[in-house]
Amino acid sequence: MGSTYRINEIFYSLQGEGFFTGTASVFIRFSGCNLECPFCDTRHEEGTEMSARGIIEAISPWPSPHVVLTGGEPSLFIDRELVEALHGDGRFIAIETNGTNPLPEGIDWITYSPKQFWLPEAEPAITECDELKVVYTGQDLSRYSAIKAAHRFIQPCDTGDGDRNRKLIEESVEFCKRNPQWRLSLQTHKFIDIK
Repeated sequence: MGSTYRINEIFYSLQGEGFFTGTASVFIRFSGCNLECPFCDTRHEEGTEMSARGIIEAISPWPSPHVVLTGGEPSLFIDRELVEALHGDGRFIAIETNGTNPLPEGIDWITYSPKQFWLPEAEPAITECDELKVVYTGQDLSRYSAIKAAHRFIQPCDTGDGDRNRKLIEESVEFCKRNPQWRLSLQTHKFIDIK
């Protein structure tokens, strides 16, 4: 008998942030997280148990090969069986993770969004990634220099306060200008009001 995965939702949209912004993507949102970040903007507690085969059937209507495993925290749930099922279906697997758990082999793209600035217990289990995406709330970004990443993004936190958001965006822009190895990531899905 195969594994089951607690899935909050599966939907088709455009990637709204980071390296693949604008890419048609199938999002598989897992239910549950091992952290409680103060700025989390995702409700992911509810879920339905699904098999790998059930997940493949659920995503079959959508033509994009790009699949994003997100959450919650998908590293709590994914395993080799799901990775092999997605690859067997011709999918490119990207994961968005807080990096506190080891990942199974075979994931095509790792987006690591470290959280230990806000939660000291969020010790990283990974030290390399394809994409480092730091949610910026004013912290010193030099702390992330030891992480090996092909691409580095600073993403101003959406605090819910327009004045504070503008200040964080301005600081992020200036940071990128001083540190051109970093790029600005904005949550474009919020600007254009898509999921």
